[in-house]
Amino acid sequence: MFTKYLLPLVAVIGAIFAVVFVRAGNKPVPASQPVAQPAQAPYEAYIAGAGLVEASTENIAVGTVVPGIVSEIDVKVGDDVKAGQPLFKIDDRDLQADLLVRKASLQAAQSQVKVEEATLADVQNQLEKWTSLPDPRAVSKEDLDRKRFGVQTQQAKLEAARSQVAAAEAQVKATETNLDRLIVRAPVDGQLLQVKIRLGEFAPIGVLQTPLMLLGNVKTLHVRVDVDENDAWRLHPGASARAFLRGNKDLSTPLRFVRVEPYVIPKRSLTGDSAERVDTRVLQVLYAFDSQTLPIYVGQQMDVFIEAPPVSGGATTTASVR
Repeated sequence: MFTKYLLPLVAVIGAIFAVVFVRAGNKPVPASQPVAQPAQAPYEAYIAGAGLVEASTENIAVGTVVPGIVSEIDVKVGDDVKAGQPLFKIDDRDLQADLLVRKASLQAAQSQVKVEEATLADVQNQLEKWTSLPDPRAVSKEDLDRKRFGVQTQQAKLEAARSQVAAAEAQVKATETNLDRLIVRAPVDGQLLQVKIRLGEFAPIGVLQTPLMLLGNVKTLHVRVDVDENDAWRLHPGASARAFLRGNKDLSTPLRFVRVEPYVIPKRSLTGDSAERVDTRVLQVLYAFDSQTLPIYVGQQMDVFIEAPPVSGGATTTASVR
């Protein structure tokens, strides 16, 4: 008899549990709060864009024109360097040995010039003695001509020896130039942003996905702003602009217009927003600001607002920069 009432009771309890579970699952999910509140535009009508901080010289990927093993590294990340200062050097032992051979050849050629000069002085002296005899009949015309031809021949040998010296000097200079090419120097004044090469590693040539060193002038920073092509016509180069630091909307700085790069390109700098359009093209605008005004680093993103005239229909801005 107990079993007769047990099964209906279990069924009722299961139904009640199912109803409670379904109702609990249908509760609306609360919207997640952003990690940091987004910046608010300081203008009534504006163009919004995501900006990427870079050095005022742009970020220079330093490479080498000669591949080889790195034997010296003279700098480290964060160092300030001057234009022409050595950064790193490729192993040069083979060229140093070749330079010794070239210099020895140069010394031999210079010694040969001295020998030819002495020989020429000797034959010229003999010719002068023969031509200064009081009685011209003392020397036959054939012998005198032979002495003159000997002087001319020796002069030609001297010129050839001097040419050998010039060729040897050129070879030494070429080797010294090749040695100098193994020393990679800073192209501009700036700061080392990255050093991705180590002693003993092979330094390849060409365009690398990860540059050997990254250099740029960071005393004045630039922010490269992507302006949607649909809003490019609203952009005025002299308009006011302001950039806000990602993660803290209270940190901002006014921007100084630098230039517009007049070629619209596919969008590459993505913000990660799920509603972000990636199949659009953007006009890149560069602005400058003092690096001391914000605790910011090259490569960070900023929220940039550019003052612009309002569009028809009451719309005042592009899609959110986030």
